[in-house]
Amino acid sequence: MIPRVSSGSRNPSVFTLIELILSIGAAALILIVANQVLFTSLRLRNTVSDAIESAAPLELALDSLRQDIQGAVTPKTNGLISGSFRAGTLSSTVNAQPVSLEFNTTTGSLRASEPWGAVQRVSYSLRNSVEGGSASMDLYRGVCRNLLAISVAEVEDQLLLRDVARLDVESFDGIQWLAQWDTTDVFGTTTNLPVAVRIRLQRGISWGPDPGRVELLVPVSAQTRTNSTSTVGG
Repeated sequence: MIPRVSSGSRNPSVFTLIELILSIGAAALILIVANQVLFTSLRLRNTVSDAIESAAPLELALDSLRQDIQGAVTPKTNGLISGSFRAGTLSSTVNAQPVSLEFNTTTGSLRASEPWGAVQRVSYSLRNSVEGGSASMDLYRGVCRNLLAISVAEVEDQLLLRDVARLDVESFDGIQWLAQWDTTDVFGTTTNLPVAVRIRLQRGISWGPDPGRVELLVPVSAQTRTNSTSTVGG
């Protein structure tokens, strides 16, 4: 005789087949949602990382321009250390290369292994890109540390930004923005430092379908000199 087991005496710790299927389905659903959240987060991280990496060279270039202009040395007639301030379409006074901006600034790094002081001559210019060919231009910063050279001074070219379609430099005299500024012109009206300098960069097609124009406005706080003289009566 086979004993009967009543349904009420079933072990409560044992899962039925339906309960097991429901548990597996719920676990699979949780894994699918977690997988989507994880890969969405990874894609977002990669997008943000790419945006930061692409914007880093531009920010470094703008920061270099800002620091150099803020440290501009007040020009002085026949001054070797003070130099001159020149902006616009011109040629470098150091090596006759085409530049858009050239002046002396106090951003030079002091090192025990080098005899140079803090004042250096910097220039900014667009040159044909080595990688992109003649159709593409790159922004370069030229640095001359030896301001007392008796021969042709050595200029260190530093690549700041690739694929720049256009570089415009304007100087503010307190009334209007001028496309040309040259303190070496003793007969002109631009013998002092400008009140402010405005830089406009037009990026090339490698930055995207519509990269837009970047504008940097830097006030110049250095004290300027004047051409006028005054007498003090006693």
